Amino acid sequence: MEPPELITFEQIRERAYDLWERNHRPDGFEMEFWLMAERELKAERGRSLASANDGRTPSADHDDPGQEPGPA
Repeated sequence: MEPPELITFEQIRERAYDLWERNHRPDGFEMEFWLMAERELKAERGRSLASANDGRTPSADHDDPGQEPGPA
């Protein structure tokens, strides 16, 4: 399985700029829009990975070491 695609600097920059414009271009909020863009992109990536795994987390594919083995 390929590793998940990384979120690039350019993607964050574009999203932050879009958020800044949609909020009427306020001065002095560069960091807030940058962090908001990062959070949105990470959340979107997480949702797309979850749907690609049919909602299963990677740990759901392995037996829990604390569980008793089931009947054979």
